[in-house]
Amino acid sequence: MNTVSTKSVVITGASSGIGQASVQRMLQANWHVFATVRQAKDRDRLLAENHANLTPILMDVKDRSTIVAAAQQVSAQLEGRGLDGLVNVAGIGIARPLEYATPEDVQDIFDINVFGQLIVTQAFLPLIRKAHGRIVNITSVGVHIAIPFGGLLNGSKSAFGLLSDTLRLELHPFGIHVCTVEPGAITTPGVEKTLGNIEGVIAKLPDSGSARYGAMLRSFAHHAYTREANGSAPDVVARAIAHALTSPRPRIRYKAGKGAKLLPAVAGILPDWLLDKIRLRNLGLPAEFGMMQ
Repeated sequence: MNTVSTKSVVITGASSGIGQASVQRMLQANWHVFATVRQAKDRDRLLAENHANLTPILMDVKDRSTIVAAAQQVSAQLEGRGLDGLVNVAGIGIARPLEYATPEDVQDIFDINVFGQLIVTQAFLPLIRKAHGRIVNITSVGVHIAIPFGGLLNGSKSAFGLLSDTLRLELHPFGIHVCTVEPGAITTPGVEKTLGNIEGVIAKLPDSGSARYGAMLRSFAHHAYTREANGSAPDVVARAIAHALTSPRPRIRYKAGKGAKLLPAVAGILPDWLLDKIRLRNLGLPAEFGMMQ
């Protein structure tokens, strides 16, 4: 029989992958979880679980009105109490050559991975302050190492990571922990969304773009998809999130999943020219300077 928890957390992007795993782990820890999802079908699926400590909430990080409404809904249910945790999981990935990234591509990924996350944090911070709660932000191992065709994803995650570090310093005097989790290779439905339709990406390029990058994009997608598909389970990240929310001394930064520790370490040791060659070769891309016309 479920018991009502005295601890509460908002977890965004809860419909699948890391968000879903985090919801389940915090429910197991007997926290009340406000799980935000974009689609009504996902809300209804969570409602069908009939868990006393689970409250699904419709929220789209691109739509400020839904963020404000979600914060009001959570506040009402807390009945004057504060919020013990906010976990910003929601995000998207886009694989593109930067030469042909459209303004819409750039706007979309930064709206979700950066601007939306900041607005969500601002909306829930008054509740976090009441309980001296914690904020846990999910970035990526890619904040430490550039990957061809991953510039939009890594760039947005890097921006969010720096905002997270800044927020940690600003909230330090108020006793509010801000932790960052940097996943490595994790097997989630997002992998299919980002890498599963590379032919669709190529088809949207102009003829010159598909001629220049088509073969390289296919090789990149194959190698990257294989790596991610053989990555760690999302619960590896969920465990790090749970530690950040519950430990008396949470870490500033968590690295979780395959490659999460190795890749930044290698990037910090090898000279850039050698690291460039290794990255290109590992993705099956031309590694010799100027070999493509």
